[in-house]
Amino acid sequence: MLENIRAITDDAFAHMDLDEFLDTLLERVQEILDVDTAVVLLLERQGRFLVATAAKGLEEEVSQGARVPVGEGFAGRVAAERRPVYIPEVASAGVFNPLLVERGLQSLLGVPLIGGGALVGVLHVGTLAPRRFTADETEFLGLAASRAAMAVQALLSRAERAGAVELMRSLVPTALPDIPGAELSARYRPGKASVGGDWYDVFTLPSGEIGIVMGDVAGHGLPAAVVMGRMRSALRAYALETTDPAEVLHKLDRKMEHFEPDATATVVYAVCHPDLKQVRVSSAGHLPVVIAMPGEPATTLDAKPDVLIGLAVELPRRTLTLDLPPGALLCFYTDGLVERRDSSLNTGIDRLCDAVYAGPPEEVGAAVMAALIGRERADDDIALLLIRRLAEVTDRRGSG
Repeated sequence: MLENIRAITDDAFAHMDLDEFLDTLLERVQEILDVDTAVVLLLERQGRFLVATAAKGLEEEVSQGARVPVGEGFAGRVAAERRPVYIPEVASAGVFNPLLVERGLQSLLGVPLIGGGALVGVLHVGTLAPRRFTADETEFLGLAASRAAMAVQALLSRAERAGAVELMRSLVPTALPDIPGAELSARYRPGKASVGGDWYDVFTLPSGEIGIVMGDVAGHGLPAAVVMGRMRSALRAYALETTDPAEVLHKLDRKMEHFEPDATATVVYAVCHPDLKQVRVSSAGHLPVVIAMPGEPATTLDAKPDVLIGLAVELPRRTLTLDLPPGALLCFYTDGLVERRDSSLNTGIDRLCDAVYAGPPEEVGAAVMAALIGRERADDDIALLLIRRLAEVTDRRGSG
């Protein structure tokens, strides 16, 4: 037994990706138990179906994308009951997947994959001749399933984070547009826990006006990043239909409520006049924009945010219009910049206002990150976007 355990726990597994890990594990399980088939079905995200992911001797399950509802058939019963299930005669057992009968399997033994108390999937083995599995064999298969569950969770988490990072890189602008009469700077830093749904965007509209977006989708990881990508595309589309920020956010809210009913997000959308003399801003529950006028302390815009995107609450959305003198700077950001567990959100916003001034955006961005982040790695994602209307005379503190 000890030698069998070593066969499924050796160091070689540590350097494998998910497909290679499952393939190697099933190969060793098949050899040690002397069975004709070995299959892993993983629970899909919604928790309703088991999906064939890796197989030995029954590869059709994977190539055909076999799906088994939790609670139905053999694998579904293993998942629902979360205990080993043995079937001595497949033909008369009423299995859900016809492949098990078509391949002439006689006996099946299945065990649940459980990691950290959560169901991950099912591992089952089968034989073409009638077979009774011993208590030791059942225990070994259970150990293999536990090993698989932990590895699957770790590898999927790693792959999901990598996918979210790549998605974020593809959606967050690599370079800000060149806007006459304006200076821009932006920074994005993923949190130490997981990539989330923070994003910013800057684009020129057909009218010549400039659209500016800062948003934060609730949640973390790849799901939040995917929703963020959909929201970004939808907002851009609605921005071509109307230049009223409140109307754009209203349309975005309707779209999200219908197609992404479980998603919520905060978004602030601003539309600047082509010469940046004026800006119109609407906020869907997002943190207040910080504005710095030349020669004056920075402060937050005096506008109450409207309801979040996705709350299914029909309330009017408002647009605030304000004039921007030469040298004025606007600062958009997400909560990862200002929110800390040991202090209030207002304290963080006050610290941000102290760090922002009406100067060159690159310098202001560096000052903000030094003052609010320093050497620490924030728990949450951070997005920071700064736009400044150019003045004829420039000064580091914006006095020109």
